[in-house]
Amino acid sequence: MTGPSLIVAPSLLAADFARLADEARAVAADADWLHVDVMDYHFVPNLTIGLPVVESLRRASDLPLDCHLMIENPDRWAVGYAEVGAHNVTFHAEATADPVALAKDLRAAGSRAGLAIDRDTPVEPYLELLPHLDLLLIMMIKAGFGGQEFLPELLDKVRAARRHAAAGHLELRIEVDGGISEETIVEASAAGADAFVAGTSVYGAHDPAEAVRRLRHRAEQAKVGTLDAGGSEG
Repeated sequence: MTGPSLIVAPSLLAADFARLADEARAVAADADWLHVDVMDYHFVPNLTIGLPVVESLRRASDLPLDCHLMIENPDRWAVGYAEVGAHNVTFHAEATADPVALAKDLRAAGSRAGLAIDRDTPVEPYLELLPHLDLLLIMMIKAGFGGQEFLPELLDKVRAARRHAAAGHLELRIEVDGGISEETIVEASAAGADAFVAGTSVYGAHDPAEAVRRLRHRAEQAKVGTLDAGGSEG
């Protein structure tokens, strides 16, 4: 897989929305991606930011933007995020009838294509779609609000996806989102995740950049421990 072996993506959902550019700069030297939660108050009961803000962030930060669209009708809106320069555009499996077609459209528009699986959605029906994707985002909480408690039982989805990706020799990022802290990132990394969205644990810290470094260190330790133990990443 190209790029860093592990990705830490601070989530702006936990940042100060009045200072988004400054909050992005605070982690610029240590983060890999900047995670942007787009919510429309329809797919989830929360309203955050949309395309104009993402376009402004693209100009304000050199960090690749990891856009997570928690919106209805992503077939209509998702390509716009790719066109303004988002690195990843991830849409929800529950919101589209043809994930493969939308993934193709996103790649054609210049971004990487991601599929998100919400808390109550089984991953198995989507495993055969993984060759068409660059990223699989598995929610560790119910999508819609930050600050929720990590649900360790959802790591079974991560393990299943990692096994499937490994069996097919796929170049796929498996990202986890929700309740990621210095403790839970160890479990998620050991289960096979290699990209981690962290909101409160980064922007709730006194030093967000140091928090990113500590999260990365913990995830790397867990990954090495898994491999040293003789197990697969899944």
